[in-house]
Amino acid sequence: MKFACQRNSILKEIAQALDFTSQRNSLSILSYVLLETVDNRLTIKATDQKMGFTSSIEVETIEEGSLCLYCDKLLGILRNMPDDTIIFEEKGELVTVSSASRPIEFDLRSVGKEKFPPLQVDTNHTYFSLSQKDFFEMIEQTIFAISDDETRYFMNGLYLEQESTGLVMVGTDGKRLSYINRKFEDGIPSFAPVIIPGKFLNLLKKQGTEEGQLAIALDENIIFVKMGTQLIYSNLIKGQFPNYRRVIPASQPNIAKFSINDMNEALKRVSLLVENKAKRLFINIKEGEIVVSSEESEYGQAQEIIECEYEGESCEIALNYLYLTTPLRNMEGEMGSISFTDSNKAITLAPDPQKDYFHIVMPMQID
Repeated sequence: MKFACQRNSILKEIAQALDFTSQRNSLSILSYVLLETVDNRLTIKATDQKMGFTSSIEVETIEEGSLCLYCDKLLGILRNMPDDTIIFEEKGELVTVSSASRPIEFDLRSVGKEKFPPLQVDTNHTYFSLSQKDFFEMIEQTIFAISDDETRYFMNGLYLEQESTGLVMVGTDGKRLSYINRKFEDGIPSFAPVIIPGKFLNLLKKQGTEEGQLAIALDENIIFVKMGTQLIYSNLIKGQFPNYRRVIPASQPNIAKFSINDMNEALKRVSLLVENKAKRLFINIKEGEIVVSSEESEYGQAQEIIECEYEGESCEIALNYLYLTTPLRNMEGEMGSISFTDSNKAITLAPDPQKDYFHIVMPMQID
């Protein structure tokens, strides 16, 4: 095997492939990347056996072949090579990686292709196309709400279902819930609801450009995504996702509207004196104002008042402040709203005017 290519073109692909390898054990074949040359194209494959990555780039093939290289070391070499033509040449059990114009040479030990595990094949799957920007916005509005508790594995991903002319995506950890229902002009074929691992969606967003389209295919076990010359996939999470519709309040008569920036700044300042592990602070909603305050501690107490549009009875609600700051950071526009019934029931956080997403937070007990 021998080929030449531009350093930057292969660097980008190897950097993305690394995310799909398992780096826990450098001796495992799952920490390697498979390189195959056919004609003047190099195919790059990686897998940790839960997710998979395939991509291809143009190269100058001098001798066709295939082999596996330790991905992390290969990436380190490429990052430190000059922006030049790079030559890969197989020499027995070693692969020489060298610069075409400078006296730089690395020898890496290779492993035969036959030891590399097979990747999932996407034959006979029906794809549908979505705007990268829209799909990534759906991920942004929900992924922070998923659980990191592995014993509740069915909450470690985002729930995706097809609904009328769009897609619904939901994330929850049992204490908060984020929901978005995005409409798409192109029809989306019907599919059974799925739970997509959060890690895969984060990698998908990391690898995307938010420009153009991506194509998705789903079956009961796997999600495939095509972006440009890349095909990536992941096993889906098995399990029963909570009935999120039961959590969404039918009506909440009390609505307070406020500046998102003012609320973010108040939460940032007041949280400096939040010492309890539960990260609890209080919001006291009154006519014309919201009082944000921390509990008294050995270090002191903080309080800030922001203006709001609200008419009704005063209500004090205790909350984990991160459950407010995280969705507010992702919220579009200048104004937001808090809707509630009373201090013991779920509140709804949403932009004002309303858009296609909202966030539900369960309050904490007030001592």
